[in-house]
Amino acid sequence: MTPLKIDIVSDVACPWCAVGLASLEGALRQLGDEVQAELHFQPFELNPQMGPEGQDITEHLSQKYGSTAQQQADTWAALRERGAAVGFEFRKEGRGRVWNTFDAHRLLHWAGTQSPQAQLALKKALLRAYFTQARNVSDPAVLLETVEAAGLDRSRASAILAGDEFAREVREQQGFYARQGIRAVPSVIVNDRHLIQGGQPPEVFEQALRQIASQPATA
Repeated sequence: MTPLKIDIVSDVACPWCAVGLASLEGALRQLGDEVQAELHFQPFELNPQMGPEGQDITEHLSQKYGSTAQQQADTWAALRERGAAVGFEFRKEGRGRVWNTFDAHRLLHWAGTQSPQAQLALKKALLRAYFTQARNVSDPAVLLETVEAAGLDRSRASAILAGDEFAREVREQQGFYARQGIRAVPSVIVNDRHLIQGGQPPEVFEQALRQIASQPATA
């Protein structure tokens, strides 16, 4: 069994990050005991300047990318299809609004100090809250419910949200990966050396991870 350290640079407001994570997990299931993977989630904000009021998704994407409402609807339909293929459910109605995700990243950092399993559970719960349930993941009440759903300590999370704990650590990690040239997500970094970008299909992840695992540790 080959150990693999996998850092996933992503945002909870990134639909392809949801697809990519589900695909990666599918690939790891296929690999079985060939590898022993430990997942770590690293922060990336698609919209770091987003205010607490959020923004209508159609308006936001039109301003940011120049896309039309029909183009966005077509993309959303394709995302729903890709998500369904790997077991992730996107709401038929779409996301509704875009929200600031910095506090979600602070909680993810905290969860990572507990264990990789705790961080994975919270990441998946946040993605479901945002994309499946269309909830406001900048709302402290929603975040606390999501923390509880992931099996983590609600009172500890509440204390974190009441202050600025882990803000510096999140900013430092964001800066580190920006300096490494990460400009798009998801970015999956294996053993601190191998980069796989985008919400790839499970078979692409499987092939890449098998190839990485077969290389000598000193390669």
